[in-house]
Amino acid sequence: MSILRNILVLFFVSVAALLSCQRKPAADSLQAGDLVFVGIPMDYSLDRGSMDEAIASSTGTDTLNLIHVAIADVDEQGEWIIDATIKRGVDRHPLDTFITDFTLKDGSYPVFIVKRLKDPSKASEYVANTRKYLGRPYDLHFMPSDDSLYCSELVRDCYVSSDGEYVFGTVPMNFKGPDGEFPLYWKQLFERLGAPIPQDVPGTNPQDMSKSPALVTVSVSF
Repeated sequence: MSILRNILVLFFVSVAALLSCQRKPAADSLQAGDLVFVGIPMDYSLDRGSMDEAIASSTGTDTLNLIHVAIADVDEQGEWIIDATIKRGVDRHPLDTFITDFTLKDGSYPVFIVKRLKDPSKASEYVANTRKYLGRPYDLHFMPSDDSLYCSELVRDCYVSSDGEYVFGTVPMNFKGPDGEFPLYWKQLFERLGAPIPQDVPGTNPQDMSKSPALVTVSVSF
């Protein structure tokens, strides 16, 4: 009888555990079409004159400066990132490479925020759109009329349906710091490019894109 009782106990414990697992939603995992935003604290000190510092200075209005946005691509081979950076241009690489690229100088990680489309029905279509942009250079001019792309510009151009409907709009670009002046980096960059700073030209940035009503934040651990 004791053996039978033990078997019954084990059976009911197993059933209870199975039902418990079914009731608990699985932890979110990265999905194709998710957007990964890279954030640093407002008081984090970057190299003076760096691109990231200039972006943070000109777009950061919250407690966290979102300096980059990337597209997640997930297939049977693993988790990939598609983004536009100065180092790689428009490129598709493993998630681990992306994390390494954005590791801070002190060896710590920035804040990674993952946002998902509220309506993910066309997510695979948007990811497929990235193929025609792979290999293009990074857009140092931040202009919408050339063939190069910066990070949030890539996202906007890829997240468009076959009928031409864009998920993300544009806003007047801002390159000025909190003091209302252009950071030295932007002045020197555009002087060397022989082009005016495209202040107020319609464009995108990670900070504003992250607030889109089309997105919802999901909890994903890398």
